[in-house]
Amino acid sequence: MKLWIVLPAYNEEEALPLLLNSLIENLNDDGKKFSIIVVNDGSKDKTGEIAESFSKNFPVIAMHNDGNKGLSDTIRNGLKEAAHLAGPQDIIITMDADNTHPAGLALRMTRLIREGNDVVIASRYQKGAHVRGLSFYRKFLSYGASWLFKIVFPIRGVHDYTCGYRAYRASVMKRLIEKRGNEFVSTRGFSCMVDILLQLREEDLVFTEVPLVLRYDLKPGASKMNVMSTVMETLGLLFRRRFL
Repeated sequence: MKLWIVLPAYNEEEALPLLLNSLIENLNDDGKKFSIIVVNDGSKDKTGEIAESFSKNFPVIAMHNDGNKGLSDTIRNGLKEAAHLAGPQDIIITMDADNTHPAGLALRMTRLIREGNDVVIASRYQKGAHVRGLSFYRKFLSYGASWLFKIVFPIRGVHDYTCGYRAYRASVMKRLIEKRGNEFVSTRGFSCMVDILLQLREEDLVFTEVPLVLRYDLKPGASKMNVMSTVMETLGLLFRRRFL
């Protein structure tokens, strides 16, 4: 069993080395076989150079988009590469490259996959979760989006629909890509993570969550999310999935 960790990265020259070092330390200490796929989304800083530098000494694969394509294309490219390289018993993990997601939690998520779950989500809405450094406005929007999707598209075991820190059984992601092609990510922007989850909802899968300690207070620089654009994309996704 091997872990494939997909990191979509745009202008993360400060955060990326911190996260890569933490992942490598945690996974090596636990004796895990792993590869980290960094997908550089046309960064204007040294993100691509940092990924290439790590790839010379560690199990890091550096991929580069042809220009800034956005999260949807970037996560699609990373997941397709991971699914192509992974064996059916492997585990694919996605997480943010801005060092707000704790690397050590990947080990707990991996155990839950090995215990029989197909998809494990790092959730802000489980007992024991903490969110540091995020504005009340952002917290309110995230909670509202998850609450709305839970009512309209309930998934047993899922409360957090928007968090991108997830672990997937590799065979599940392989089947989704074979079935949907590039349309396994069919929306633009940050709502693509909800889109993937709703497509997996149609399969006979076991979902569960673990409490997430989200550390926005450790994030170097400002968020790259356009909040209003993301809200509109998410509402548009809900409408299409519900009524079209």
